[in-house]
Amino acid sequence: MHIVVLCATNRGYRFLERVLELGNEHKFTVFSFREDPWEPPFLDNIQELAEQHQATFYESRNVSHKKWNDFWQTNDIDLIFMVSWRYLVPPRIYNLAELGAYVFHDSLLPQYRGFAPTVWAMINGESQTGVTLFEVVEDVDAGDIADQQAVPITQVDTIAMVVEKVTQTYLDLITKNFDTLISGTAKLTPQNHDDATFTCKWTPADALIDWTVSSQSIYNLIRATTRPYPGAFCYFEGRKLTIWSAELQDKPRSYIARVPGRVAEIYKDVGTVILTGDSTILLKDVQLDGEEIVNASQLLKSPSTTLTQHPN
Repeated sequence: MHIVVLCATNRGYRFLERVLELGNEHKFTVFSFREDPWEPPFLDNIQELAEQHQATFYESRNVSHKKWNDFWQTNDIDLIFMVSWRYLVPPRIYNLAELGAYVFHDSLLPQYRGFAPTVWAMINGESQTGVTLFEVVEDVDAGDIADQQAVPITQVDTIAMVVEKVTQTYLDLITKNFDTLISGTAKLTPQNHDDATFTCKWTPADALIDWTVSSQSIYNLIRATTRPYPGAFCYFEGRKLTIWSAELQDKPRSYIARVPGRVAEIYKDVGTVILTGDSTILLKDVQLDGEEIVNASQLLKSPSTTLTQHPN
C-alpha cells in the first residue's frame, strides 16, 4: 500500500503523525512546502517526522510540475490525502490514486463550501461547525462524503479554540475511517448539491468593525478573527486599533441616546464599554498599531472618544 500525503501547517503535521501511526506497515510519500515568513514554522517539523518513519519526503508547492512527472508515472499510488494544502492539484494527479484521493473540509458539507468556513461560521454566529472527510473531485468541495462530524461553537470560544477542536476532529475521523479507506470498502455518500451554501474568500480587511451593527455581531467578529488571525480593527484618533478580546455584558445599561463607537463607560483594568448599534460591548485587550497590547481602559478613557471605520 502506497499512501501519498500532501500536508502543511501544524494541523498537517498532526494529521501526518496520526496517519503514520495508523499505517506504519505501509509505504508513505510526503509532500510539503516552506511556510511564509509570517507563519509559524512547519516544513522542517514535517520533514523530520516523515524521515523518522522512513517515509520519502519532497518539498514542493506544485506537485504537478514536470519535475515530478517521473514520480507520478513510475509509482503505483493507492491513496492520496491532502491536509491544509493550498495549491492546485489537477485531476491527472489525484485520479492516479487507485482507492481515491481524500481531503478534509471545515464544515458539514454541503454547507459552507469554499473559503475560511470556520471564520465565517463564527462571524455568522453559528452554534456549530464541523469536519467533512470527502473524496476529491474537480468541483470545489463537491465530492462524495466518507464521514463527517459536528463541532460545537460555544459563546465564549475564540477562533483558536474552535480550530483546535476542528483539528482534533480531523484526527478522530481519520482514526475511525482509516481501515475502510485502505481496504477500499469506505461507503461514500453523494452530497445534495441543491442544499449547498458557499463562502467567499476572507481577507484581513474584512475584519473592519462597523459599530452601527449589533453587539452580538461585533463580538462574533472579534472572537472569529483574534489571534492567531490578524484581529478585528477600527481607528482611534487616526490610528489603526486592533481589538483582541471583548465581552458581552450580562446586564448592559440601556442607552436611549447613542453614538455607535462612542466610549460609554470605563472600568479601570477591566475594560472600556463602547456603544454599538443596539447596545454596548466591553472591550478588553486592544493594541494600537506598532505598540504593545494594553487593557482598553488604559487607552480608551475619555467619554468624548469615538472609534471609527476610517483613519480620518
